[in-house]
Amino acid sequence: MMLACLPDPVPPARHEIAASYIGRLATLHGLDINAVWLRVTEREASGGMRRVVVPERLAALTGRSVHALAGALPELRDPQPDWAMFRHQPQPGCHHCDTKHVGGKVTRLLPHHRYVCTRHGVWIGPPDADQPSVSLADLPEIADAQHRHLRILHRHGWAATYDALLTAFTFCGHIWTDGEPVTNPCRVEHIWAERAHSLIPPETTKKSYSTSRLFAAVYPEAVSVAALLASPHWRRLASGTTAEREHFYREISRRIDYPYKDDQKHSDAIAHWADTDAWRPSSHPLVTYRPGRTHGRLPDRHRGREQRHDKSALWFDRTRRKAGRNLLFHNHVKAVLTRAWTPAYEKFEGVIWHSARVDEQMKAATTRERQDFLKNGK
Repeated sequence: MMLACLPDPVPPARHEIAASYIGRLATLHGLDINAVWLRVTEREASGGMRRVVVPERLAALTGRSVHALAGALPELRDPQPDWAMFRHQPQPGCHHCDTKHVGGKVTRLLPHHRYVCTRHGVWIGPPDADQPSVSLADLPEIADAQHRHLRILHRHGWAATYDALLTAFTFCGHIWTDGEPVTNPCRVEHIWAERAHSLIPPETTKKSYSTSRLFAAVYPEAVSVAALLASPHWRRLASGTTAEREHFYREISRRIDYPYKDDQKHSDAIAHWADTDAWRPSSHPLVTYRPGRTHGRLPDRHRGREQRHDKSALWFDRTRRKAGRNLLFHNHVKAVLTRAWTPAYEKFEGVIWHSARVDEQMKAATTRERQDFLKNGK
């Protein structure tokens, strides 16, 4: 099928999903999005209603080479990339970068390690309620943390870095929720609350709130902790002898407030990780992106997501200094809370409780599991 080249074939954005690009092309030329989608796609070879882009057809429509299109659109690459390295949910990117891409909203499929647009100093973060990106002009330490995050990635690979950062986010969530009342302005909970105050001003909470911005508030410390959690050396110490573990605890306390409350006899997320997870392999994403879709038009925001967002905003507005609960309940960290070896719970509150459990019964069970793990070499 011969396709006429569009008169204004604007270029795709980096990491843009194909449906977003095709939608912008159709909007610019006053065409029906689904009609254009049907012209440049075909049904998946496995059958069903999902359709995938045929690179040659899109190249004919835009007058751009397949190579140039695939450089920006991950779905057009051959061979296909490892989709586990990308977030499963497409999201908006930096609003400054998007201004040069006309035709509508740009939706991107970003890799797990991309949280900040370092060119413009803008927080992108994990996808959450389609909130626009936010400037970090007053919080340069957050943009600096992105550079440190990339160094961890280059040293340890995407899988270890992914697991380490999400685990560090859960530590921050527990500390922010369960820590002692903050009176010292040097305490990390106070620092997080101040950043959250800047990112989500109290007078505009309903409009500016997103849990993604709370991840921004803890991101610098989470990256510092992730550098330890991704390291095979520090993981070995965390799960080693009493002396080795104390060495690990001393190092982690230099990077984040630990111990984070006076009585940690039965609840300590960091000790739980050292007991249960440090000696196991890294956890991978629970869901991976799947190329192709039934329709070219991207769906509107689901009403249920709006309700969950409003509920989270209300909870945050009431308990600003205990905002870690919002982090722990966000899907972004679910992969390291519901690990393959985590017991099943009817409610997610049980999963969060388990992630900080350090009582003697759990320790005994973990010791047996570790012995079996080491014995079988798995």
